Amino acid sequence: MTSTGTPNAMKPLIFAAAALAAAPLSAQELDKVVFATNWFAQGGHGGWYQALADGTFAAHGIDLEIRPGGPQVNNRPMLPAGQIDFLMAGNLLLSFDNVRNEIPTVVVAAFYQKDPQILMAHEGVYADFAALAAAPRILISRDGQISFWRWLVDAHGFSDEQLRPYTYNLAEWLTDETIVQQGYGTAEPLYAIAAGASPQSFLLADYGWNTYSTTIEARTEMVAENPDLVQRFVDASIIGWNTYLYGDPVLGNEAIVAANPEYTIERLNQEIEAMKALGIVDSGDALELGLGAMSPDRIEAFYDLAVGAGILEAGSVDVAAVADDQFVNKGVGLELKRELTGQ
Repeated sequence: MTSTGTPNAMKPLIFAAAALAAAPLSAQELDKVVFATNWFAQGGHGGWYQALADGTFAAHGIDLEIRPGGPQVNNRPMLPAGQIDFLMAGNLLLSFDNVRNEIPTVVVAAFYQKDPQILMAHEGVYADFAALAAAPRILISRDGQISFWRWLVDAHGFSDEQLRPYTYNLAEWLTDETIVQQGYGTAEPLYAIAAGASPQSFLLADYGWNTYSTTIEARTEMVAENPDLVQRFVDASIIGWNTYLYGDPVLGNEAIVAANPEYTIERLNQEIEAMKALGIVDSGDALELGLGAMSPDRIEAFYDLAVGAGILEAGSVDVAAVADDQFVNKGVGLELKRELTGQ
């Protein structure tokens, strides 16, 4: 995720669900669970902070600790090592890599139905997405160059001659209206607006970049030996996300600000609106199957895309081992959403 914190925000803030008055169970009856995120606390993590702060995890028998990530924190190896129980991952490429390297983890839910990755231009400079293929300079990070950029070249006619390094700073983009840069639909456009610019965002998911994102990974051992705990964690997460998006997010926002003081409630509410407008969390299969939904066919389709674009080698991944959809697609949270939205 996009960095919004400072060294102060790098200090993990642990929220003990067992201490909440709303919790119906005693601390002795709760299962201790450590959930590691991929960056500082932010709106993109809102469902989990909401479910923790309002007692949803406690109501599901879970004493949750959220362990934030950050530029100096790599939570990924902590999962197979057994030091955390669930990991917030990025898109499916990371999970493909786990399977390829025989790391014993599996995706159990996908909370972003659309990857929030965008290309951002200045409003009115380029007529449409296709016109970006003629932009003189496009700022892309190293990770982006070995992933979605290869697909942009393969599927949409972009050229390596356009590539320039992206250093996660808007300064260069702000000074040249012809520059296009990568970003997250819930982050960089908001920064650009705050800086007085008028950004135009092109969500790659709307043009064929069909990976899930913000997936939840668990150890294969836990899935096999304690599926009830996995189910309770996933269900509580789904309920938390519905409340955060469609109910009153005040408790979740306050918890995020407590964990990352560089955030403001206003900014968090802007992120919520961006997630809803772009359909990041609630779109596609999630509309009928519930948040966190996953489709084996879609995972297979993204693998085929990655192979076709030269991101992965054919036959390098046992796609069937990437995810286990037994914990999602059950309609959890749909009734709550109807109650909250009145629809």
